[in-house]
Amino acid sequence: MNPPTAAVLAAFAAGAAVLQTCPRLPPLASALFVAAACLTAMTMFVHRRLVRRRQTLADTAPLTFVAATASVIAAALLGFSYAAVRAQVRLADALPSAWEARDIAVTGIVDDLPQPLPGGVRFAFAVTAVDTVDAVVPRRLSLAWFAPRLRAIPTTDAIAADDTHANRASAGVAGTNGPDRPTVHAGECWSIVVRLRRPHGNVNPDGFDLEAWLLEHGLRATGYVRESPSNLRRCTFAGRFTDYIQRTRETIRGRIAHALPDAHYAGVLTALTIGDQRAIPEAQWSVFNRTGVTHLVSISGLHVTVFATLAGACAMLVARRSTALTTRIPARKIAAAAGVAFAFGYVQLAGAEVPAVRTLLMLVVAAAGLWVGRPGTASVVWLWSLVVVLVWDPWATLAPGFWLSFGAVGLLLYASAGRLAMRAARSLRFMHAAYESGRAQWVVTLGLLPGTLALFQQVSLVSALANALAIPVITLVIVPVALTAIALPFDLPWRIAHAILAALMQYLEWLAATPAAVWTTHAPRGFTVVAAIAGVVWLFAPRGIPGRAFGVVWMLPMALIAPPSVPSGGVRVVVLDVGQGLAVFVATAHHALVYDTGPRFNDADAGARIIAPFLRAAGVVRLDALVVSHADNDHSGGAASILRALPVNRVVSSLPPDHPLVTQARGVAQPMRCLAGMRWVWDDVTFTVLHPAGGDYDDDGRKSNDLSCVVRIDAASGSMLLTGDVEALSEAQLLQRTPNALRADVLLVPHHGSMTSSTPAFVAAVAPAVAIIAAGYRNRFGHPRSEVLSRYRQAGAARRRTDLGGAISVEVVPGRAVTVEAERDRRRRYWYDPSPD
Repeated sequence: MNPPTAAVLAAFAAGAAVLQTCPRLPPLASALFVAAACLTAMTMFVHRRLVRRRQTLADTAPLTFVAATASVIAAALLGFSYAAVRAQVRLADALPSAWEARDIAVTGIVDDLPQPLPGGVRFAFAVTAVDTVDAVVPRRLSLAWFAPRLRAIPTTDAIAADDTHANRASAGVAGTNGPDRPTVHAGECWSIVVRLRRPHGNVNPDGFDLEAWLLEHGLRATGYVRESPSNLRRCTFAGRFTDYIQRTRETIRGRIAHALPDAHYAGVLTALTIGDQRAIPEAQWSVFNRTGVTHLVSISGLHVTVFATLAGACAMLVARRSTALTTRIPARKIAAAAGVAFAFGYVQLAGAEVPAVRTLLMLVVAAAGLWVGRPGTASVVWLWSLVVVLVWDPWATLAPGFWLSFGAVGLLLYASAGRLAMRAARSLRFMHAAYESGRAQWVVTLGLLPGTLALFQQVSLVSALANALAIPVITLVIVPVALTAIALPFDLPWRIAHAILAALMQYLEWLAATPAAVWTTHAPRGFTVVAAIAGVVWLFAPRGIPGRAFGVVWMLPMALIAPPSVPSGGVRVVVLDVGQGLAVFVATAHHALVYDTGPRFNDADAGARIIAPFLRAAGVVRLDALVVSHADNDHSGGAASILRALPVNRVVSSLPPDHPLVTQARGVAQPMRCLAGMRWVWDDVTFTVLHPAGGDYDDDGRKSNDLSCVVRIDAASGSMLLTGDVEALSEAQLLQRTPNALRADVLLVPHHGSMTSSTPAFVAAVAPAVAIIAAGYRNRFGHPRSEVLSRYRQAGAARRRTDLGGAISVEVVPGRAVTVEAERDRRRRYWYDPSPD
């Protein structure tokens, strides 16, 4: 490849990636795109002419360099502006705020594989008509449909695909399946009544960005189906190309479920067959993460390559038997076309995720080069595939899988491991082939370490042992058997595949159970990641580069340079965004505390999904205290996961002695009852419990909210009050018992801003400069109430809300004023809604 061409392709990809980090879109993106396209074409044309004239004119070298540099800059601008235009178009397909939480009648098609939920189903819905007059609805929605009379369960955006409050389905109409769940199939046409909201997810430091995921998948509103007699199935099959694919995937999933009704790993087998990973339980994901085989639990690029190779080999064998055919078309071209065709079908079956699409595009580019007589090198194929993926999906860079999948292939090409491994595979020397395959695994494992730690803050130490067995067993045995079962009318192959998978899982579970299976660290600082990548480039540089082994030294700062610590006498408090619930992280110079743990929903909870990853990224390996203010699910739902995730010295709560969490805590920590008067000092920061008093536990009629553990934090330059869900009764008792201990600079508003709390007298006594409200976006309770917000406004307090600003961070540093920052402001992206005034 001409070096400027490679640089131009890389620059285009870099420009598209940079756009996804911008806080806002550039103005006049369309005009910028046209100008950049013209400039790129012109500079590349000039550069090509200058290269041709170099043979006759010796003084063209400076001009050639300038033209090449201009081409690269123009290509970067082209990638940036192209991604901006695509983003503008997608963001324009929006739900107006005025139509949020209102009944809207729509007609459309079930647009993907429906996902069963407890008592309901979740699916994407392609809108073909809006039946409500004047309503504006995006073209594609994410909907949940729950069975009749099923009581709504509050949830959070990080736990489910969207927040669906008060979900109910239509009673006694077409599409419901008795008391269980509505029956919805891919490709069906429906007229339904929905309630929608704009895309909104939890935003926390180093956390998953649901809004970015929804944007990439074209889901521009989320919501639920309302109970209505107007909910009717209009047709059983719409007949679009994608409908055939999704219906086929649904049929295969149903066959697996029928063949393996009680099989423990049926969800994994489904993922390996059709790419649907949503039936894999959390416990099994933990095994895959700890053993480093997560990349195999999907239809990955490796699977696609093996399938295409087998299909191409079969096509070549058949073609070589026809002289009439091969005299017109070489057998290699026939094999390449057949491999690409079968790979395309396989990728569609997989749901067209990035790793599989990346491999398909690489195969297409390679096959196209073979057919036109310009096969090119592996690096040519890799770069063109990178650009084509970003043209197809400019938001692909938001997914960790994009960086890991393209990074793995790029590393193998850079280190020449891919070429050597293929040469070894053709050799009859088994030991040499095994050595080169092992070297390729070493290159990928060590080379992806900076990205893995930056994205997940952990790396499996047993991945080499796990992958050595899992790769050949899954790729060469389980997946082929599962694919063969699709074409057969009986279920025996599914059972065989599951039996082999079960044996493999026993091995993986044994590895995962070893104490040293995973090494975790804090989220590395940006400059250390750059240094580590430079170290990888040096480490795997071509032979002859001096001191390659010193590349490892450049990787050490990722683990050795810790995040900025809290100074002695200071405190950092982060009110995490867990939806309709509460979770607070408190750190002093050498101690850490978690106050409440967010909600639990079905088989997931905020402790595992939000708090534990946050603690890992923050470098917290042990909690000195876990405070569970009271028993309500939205405050205690994630506590069990926290106790399993890391060591905890003591658990302070108002829970009864026979509560399951107290029982669990006895085995791993010191459980303590929360009582007014408790006091401890960490690093010159004082923690004082103000409520409840001992006698409050004797009141059988007292609500759980009024047993909330109230904790006061006093640092050198400021104070904060954590109040749980205390209501008016408890506020009055606090005013009576400890009136002088209530005034604080920052107040965590009681009970999410409910009308049952924040009495005028209590607000006046605390007199906070900042009032922080933890609440879910458009939650079904209406928190925070406008009357409550008005009280704090009149008291002169600045209001900060997790539903609008994401996680709220409070920094109290000696000698400085208290600072408060919302995570949506700190890492603003163009797809976030503007902050309210």
